[in-house]
Amino acid sequence: VQLQACGGGLVQAGGSLRLSCAASGFTASNYHMAWFRQAPGKEREFVAAISWNGGNPFYADSVKGRFTISRDNAKNTVYLQTNSLKPDDTAVYYCAADRRGGSNWYGGVRDIDYWGQGTLVTVSS
Repeated sequence: VQLQACGGGLVQAGGSLRLSCAASGFTASNYHMAWFRQAPGKEREFVAAISWNGGNPFYADSVKGRFTISRDNAKNTVYLQTNSLKPDDTAVYYCAADRRGGSNWYGGVRDIDYWGQGTLVTVSS
């Protein structure tokens, strides 16, 4: 099982990045998917999630209106389009897969079925 995230980088405030997460080793289309992030010295936090069929996207208040989550089940890939980036968005971004989704995204890290390695997003002011 692997979730390979990429697309991070250094961007100026107000800029955009598109993160991708490619799944392999399991049937990703059967799983809800999400993005989390962890800033230096802070706990990992929920960013956005999407249902197994691409419906019901929902977001943390801090990114609502600026970030968009989507998925392409034919490519076993989930995306996070990040716009109007702020320095506070600086973090390592992780993708995750879970059969339950919903409120389970707000549980502990161990409650999630699969985690990917992170991709670093740095937003300069």
